[in-house]
Amino acid sequence: MDIWAAFQALILGIVEGLTEFLPISSTGHLIVAGDLLDFNGETATAFKIIIQLGAILAVMWEFRDRIFSVVRGLPSERKAQRFTGNLLIAFIPALIIGPLFANLIEHWLFNPITVASALIVGGIIMIWAEKREHAIKAESVDDMTWGLALKVGLAQCLAMIPGTSRSGATIIGGLVFGLSRKAATEFSFFLAMPTMVAATAYSLFKYRDILQLSDLPIFIIGFVTTFIVAILTVRALLKFIANHSYVVFAWYRIAFGLLILATWQLHLIDWSTAQP
Repeated sequence: MDIWAAFQALILGIVEGLTEFLPISSTGHLIVAGDLLDFNGETATAFKIIIQLGAILAVMWEFRDRIFSVVRGLPSERKAQRFTGNLLIAFIPALIIGPLFANLIEHWLFNPITVASALIVGGIIMIWAEKREHAIKAESVDDMTWGLALKVGLAQCLAMIPGTSRSGATIIGGLVFGLSRKAATEFSFFLAMPTMVAATAYSLFKYRDILQLSDLPIFIIGFVTTFIVAILTVRALLKFIANHSYVVFAWYRIAFGLLILATWQLHLIDWSTAQP
């Protein structure tokens, strides 16, 4: 492994760790960063799968106390049972819809127009969701009903559209359907766990033939970097939303969407080599 490959892995690990749990589309950022670093092809596809594992483990580590508490309480505690039930209900739509439409969406919608449009439209909806006057139906994740959980789960399916962002879809959905900012954010994190585990397992199976032992050093660098940066990002986001709205992220989405359109029109980013 040369220094350049290590640098590529480090930068992309930072990008994944920063963007995976923010509502700004990690996929779009990885495409742009990968092109700027000339990191594309089969190795890049395998690398993205591995660093996503780092992001998953990061959020699980950050919420480990809550996870252990829920697991211990499942046999007898109503609160733990309700939380787990809501999480499963929210996960079911993606479990059903994901495999049915994944290849179709990857083939027809993975292009700069779709990514940019999803970023911009999502940003506009996020601004509306934050600015409108509405009653809070669930102040915390423990206040959520199964109906709210199902609605957020259905919203998550929109993340199959490139550029929407999984966290963006669930957070925006949560805000629209009446969750508090804190509840929408935390439920997005918890829902990411089964969803991303399933998606990564599917990707590992689908692309199993391109995983090479020779790429292990850059996989390790990317994985560790993503893990550390994702933990710091999750902590920072939870502190930020305690006193601020998501409007700044909405405007960022809009600006990033316009940037993608510009890079495509000016042929500054090679979207033909991009992989979802």
